[in-house]
Amino acid sequence: MFKRNANRLTQSNNDAATQLAALASRLAELERQCAGIAPQLGTLGSRFDAMEALLRGQTAAVVQQPNYVDRGTQQLLAMEYRRDARTGVAHDFESVEFRNHSQNGEDGILHYIFSVIGTTNKYVVEMCAGDGRECNAANLIINHGWHALLCDGSEENIRTATAFYWRHPDTMRIPPAISREWLTAENVNEVISRHGFDQQIDLLSIDVDGNDYWLWRAIQVANPRVVIIEIQAGWMSDASVTVPYDPGFCVRKLVDPEQHIEVDYCGASLPAMVKLGREKGYRLVGANRYGFNVIFLRDDIAAGLLPEIPAEHCFRHPVARWQYGRVQHLLRAEPWDEI
Repeated sequence: MFKRNANRLTQSNNDAATQLAALASRLAELERQCAGIAPQLGTLGSRFDAMEALLRGQTAAVVQQPNYVDRGTQQLLAMEYRRDARTGVAHDFESVEFRNHSQNGEDGILHYIFSVIGTTNKYVVEMCAGDGRECNAANLIINHGWHALLCDGSEENIRTATAFYWRHPDTMRIPPAISREWLTAENVNEVISRHGFDQQIDLLSIDVDGNDYWLWRAIQVANPRVVIIEIQAGWMSDASVTVPYDPGFCVRKLVDPEQHIEVDYCGASLPAMVKLGREKGYRLVGANRYGFNVIFLRDDIAAGLLPEIPAEHCFRHPVARWQYGRVQHLLRAEPWDEI
């Protein structure tokens, strides 16, 4: 009996060993399969990461602007603006500001201006357009069907802008011309001509944080009806100056650590821009709320409705005036060309 039990135990051990061997074989096979799946899972994870980044980029402008003024609302506003213009009523720029894609309220100001003066070809050239999602041209391109030349010196910004407009449902069929350019007084006309904007255009936007004055001064091949340009607002209307011309100019931060203030060394004062505008046949008609983006109209357009204003009118915001006054000592310590 003991021998039979021993035989049974031996058989059971053999059966268990066989099952364990089979299980080990199956585990080894599963490991091989998992090893084959791992790269695919990694690729899938990368795709999900890329998709998440794309969605984040696509929705960034909307997420940042919860009060986005949609196309229908802009059309209704345009009807109201045109009705008022027919009776000689003009709106103060601050009252029409809104921001969809512009840095501040410039979207609303430009929408108002073109609602009352009309458009010719809806062409816009923007110099230093960033990643294309936050710039003065974007609202006009996306919501009003404008065609644009967007220039920027950053390769990353150019990639982002290209992807944004090629994928946006309102621009994917005819996206704007997007070009990586380091713009100078020597090449700006060639760049404009190369992309087919060497003609009358409705809008020129310049915000290069540097040679803004010199670029506008150099432009000869395009004849914009409206010019929006950033100034060195720290000067307010106290001096007619610009940074000396340097084709490689880069903005530099000026800091007063004791007063905890800073300002960018770049650009030109408003009086200098007004002088240049008059030489080129333009008048100053307004600015954004804080006075650092100013708007010029060509003298043959809507002079009765949008007359010239004094430079001081652009610096009415009391807190902005106080802040600009605080940084003037930093600006005065730097080299400037008098205009």
